[in-house]
Amino acid sequence: MTRVQLEQVTKRFRHGREVVVAVSEFSLTGESGEFLVVVGPSGCGKTTLLRLIAGLERQDSGHIYLDGVLVDDAPVGKRDVQMIFQSYALWPHMKVLDERRYSNVSFALKIRKWSPEDIAVRLWDVTKRVGLESKLFSRKPDQLSAGQKQRVAMARSMTTSPKVFLMDEPITNLDPPSRVKMRQEIKQWHTKLGATTMYVTHNMADAFAMADRIAIMRDGQLVQVGTMRELLESPADEFVRNYLRS
Repeated sequence: MTRVQLEQVTKRFRHGREVVVAVSEFSLTGESGEFLVVVGPSGCGKTTLLRLIAGLERQDSGHIYLDGVLVDDAPVGKRDVQMIFQSYALWPHMKVLDERRYSNVSFALKIRKWSPEDIAVRLWDVTKRVGLESKLFSRKPDQLSAGQKQRVAMARSMTTSPKVFLMDEPITNLDPPSRVKMRQEIKQWHTKLGATTMYVTHNMADAFAMADRIAIMRDGQLVQVGTMRELLESPADEFVRNYLRS
């Protein structure tokens, strides 16, 4: 289990002559083994925050630590984190699953030189958990619905056992019954692996159902963090009070 610590992190983007501050002097700690949900309006910096932790973006100032180790200069592959994108980020030329060849779900295990037999055992459990039917295994991403692509992305992220999961709206495209079931599966998988999870969403129902604590963002800044009960009983300001009711 890994502690995720951000200290005064700031990230700016330049659009022509305009400079946009996506994350501003942001400090937050995700405790070891915690399921921390980050919520806030669209454009408030939630996704940028995850990309900074993953190493996909580099902060302009401040520091990021994973289990007490400074990772400001660590490349993506050396951070032992797994990010699940809202856009799926699937390989378009690969099938969903093939134990003997590179495929979207088996890719991480194949490059680690797992045998087809071990891959099959591991992925049987994973695909069952996310509701990925075997009839879809031979298909490529352009032959899948949005919900099916979402399940493939979830399954791929679960094949390895990273210390930190970073999830960016991973169940947005699922229908309501599947969404409720996937919430349960994500939380159970989190508990089983003992990983630290940071989960981004604007959906308060998802946050309330899964979070140990909830961090609320606005305009790139942290407004308040606490348990659901703490936030409901003692909101920091009117913005938090109204957002919790949304």
